[in-house]
Amino acid sequence: MRILHISAECYPAAKAGGLGDVVGALPKYLNRRGHETSVIIPKYKTGWIGAQQATPVFEGKAPYNLDSFEFTVEQVENPQLGYPLYLVDIPGKFDREGIYFDPWSGQPFWDEMDRFFCFQIAVLEWVIQSDEPPGIVHSHDHHASLVPFMMTRCYRYDKLAAIPTVVTIHNGEYQGRYDRYHYTRLPAFDLDEIGLLDWDGNLNALASGIKCAWRVTTVSKGYLNELMDFCHGLEQLLKMEQKKTSGLLNGIDMEVWNPETDPFLQKNYSLRNRVTGKKINKEFLCGEFGFNEKLPLFSFIGRLAREKGADLVADLIASLTGDEPQLNILVLGTGDPDLHRRFNELSGKHAGYFNSRLEYNEKLAHRIYAGSDFLIMPSRIEPCGLNQMYAMRYGTVPVARSTGGLADTIIDISDTDGYGVLFREFTVSAAGESVRRSMELYNQRSKFSGIIKKVMKLDFSWEKASLQYENLYKQLT
Repeated sequence: MRILHISAECYPAAKAGGLGDVVGALPKYLNRRGHETSVIIPKYKTGWIGAQQATPVFEGKAPYNLDSFEFTVEQVENPQLGYPLYLVDIPGKFDREGIYFDPWSGQPFWDEMDRFFCFQIAVLEWVIQSDEPPGIVHSHDHHASLVPFMMTRCYRYDKLAAIPTVVTIHNGEYQGRYDRYHYTRLPAFDLDEIGLLDWDGNLNALASGIKCAWRVTTVSKGYLNELMDFCHGLEQLLKMEQKKTSGLLNGIDMEVWNPETDPFLQKNYSLRNRVTGKKINKEFLCGEFGFNEKLPLFSFIGRLAREKGADLVADLIASLTGDEPQLNILVLGTGDPDLHRRFNELSGKHAGYFNSRLEYNEKLAHRIYAGSDFLIMPSRIEPCGLNQMYAMRYGTVPVARSTGGLADTIIDISDTDGYGVLFREFTVSAAGESVRRSMELYNQRSKFSGIIKKVMKLDFSWEKASLQYENLYKQLT
């Protein structure tokens, strides 16, 4: 099958979260199963993209908002990716620092709607004039969710109407809601079909994708169930369309996330020499951040946002009392300026057992996964969660709130065959109790060593997960 993934992110070219990791790995593993899978994203001004050679493969001019815009599609000359990666270059739209946010102000770009409307239109202009169009078009999140509508309703793309489409919801909180009158920016369509763009009086890109795609997926079964109960206004729509929805758990790239070969680690290790390997990596981390290496090290990696429970981490740290708490806590991430301020204050107040690095740092993230004893994930919402899978791959035990994909991938140590620490209530007391239980586990050295061995042997690979997508595509064709 020829499959085209349309996305705002794709690791290593452009990544802001788990979406980038998924789109950067799934196509590679589909291709290993014998398919022809490619990815197309905007051409951002990222370091990785700037360092690549790219060849123009298409130049076009597309209608937009009673006017038009010019664009170029380029193919990256990088055989190491495992799939063809295409970039859409639209002058003035994506050639700036940042993916969704201005890095200087921390605010979303003011022209988000125009950027991603133009991106989707440019992709379809390229596809419709291609000698070998895809057999499946797979859109990711609201940034690409107008594609199924345009393929089936815009006169300009009539020839694409028979191509099956899939929309994956990675995060239902972000839906691409705009004033309804902005439908005029899209290529012409029968106005009797305008209801397919509308939800609750707005033009809603994600809602349109749910209505128009042949299939709708989420990134875990647990998250699909949660969206049926609460999806910021789309619950009823998802229930109406539930016959075409499914929850497919993501995987991780076991080659990128491999402690035995990871170039970022202080010392590589495998299941066989995990004790020595993790000890050396922990010693390095503790030396970097001024921690006592004999105490358990809890880490948080991710966006500093309410959705990820970063505020609960701050509250948890603030709640720790006593002159010498018997643990270390490390935070890596960037996001909410108020949380940046809080963590900076906490670093000064609780020096010696809390520290933070408030930035995006892929190298340090790998080192934290390898050197930590526990990874904290107190998410309010976690559609799938990849961090807990990365952590377990490196022998780090997850301490997480039982929600979405976290509940699908972690079994509490109180259960038979358990290997993680879960809590349900989003409260400091519940999170604190899970930390207390984790410290008890840490002090039971033989049991803790067995848990580390167990999590390192778990299979969260894309080899396994990609089969689910292959079966879905086969149903459509």
